[in-house]
Amino acid sequence: MQGLEPNMQVAIHAGAAFTDEGRLLRSLQANRDILTQDGVAFFGPRRYRQVFKPAFQALNTRPPLPDEIESIRDNLPIQPKVKRAIFTSEDFIGEKDVVLADGQFYPSAGKRLSVLEESFRDCQLELFLALRNPGSFVPKHLMSLPEQSREDVVRNNDLSHLSWVEMIKDVRDFAPGVQITLWCNEDIPLMWGDIVRSVGGLATDATIKGEYDLLISLLTEEGQSQAQAILDQVSTLSQAETRDILADILANHAQLDKMEEELELPGWSDEIIDAFSELYEQDLAGLETMAGVKVLKP
Repeated sequence: MQGLEPNMQVAIHAGAAFTDEGRLLRSLQANRDILTQDGVAFFGPRRYRQVFKPAFQALNTRPPLPDEIESIRDNLPIQPKVKRAIFTSEDFIGEKDVVLADGQFYPSAGKRLSVLEESFRDCQLELFLALRNPGSFVPKHLMSLPEQSREDVVRNNDLSHLSWVEMIKDVRDFAPGVQITLWCNEDIPLMWGDIVRSVGGLATDATIKGEYDLLISLLTEEGQSQAQAILDQVSTLSQAETRDILADILANHAQLDKMEEELELPGWSDEIIDAFSELYEQDLAGLETMAGVKVLKP
């Protein structure tokens, strides 16, 4: 590609499903000025559908062709000032019909990342992904499927041993040069700014518009007043102090109907959720020690 900056950084934000709902793209758009000043360009799901999806669909029958690799590569921005390109779509690691298949989450994620690693072979490639407790992720996914598809997934997969670790291991095996950054969907109200800064490659102290908008939206009117009072004096508080206070406000003034989610899958009991929660904590502990993987925390 003519004009490609050496050591271009490519950030792939891949969801996962039921963790983003377009929130990251909206934050990138709201912070366009600071991103542009820092040499960052970003692209939403339409670019995924136009460019990446055709090559990924071909993986079902054959390796990608050289012209498909070049087609992906040709979508890197070539403006002299752009040093980082962000592509965001929850379908990067798998469309809805393969979110759960072959006994694991996103079984095609590793092969897809290998295509991206080849396409962006002289770039710094990073994968950004939110994880979600399988105790809520699995029923939300199943209930999003048509009844026959849902029955097929349940019949053909052992749901009791689903782990995010296997998916991340696949990505590490197929695309060892990709750096992976993860976070827990359950933590995002307190750390949304860190996520945007990390995906954007911004400084850790960069000011992010709307950093705590999600947290405030979850609070009662009294909680919102208290939170806004804290944010108004943020210049006198450290980031850690601000978050500690906001965490207390969230714990005491959350709107429970916005914090607690009804899971509609018949037979999905509290005992099942508790068991998955324990496995989820074990997964996270293991991922924190995995080479090439970074886990963001509040």
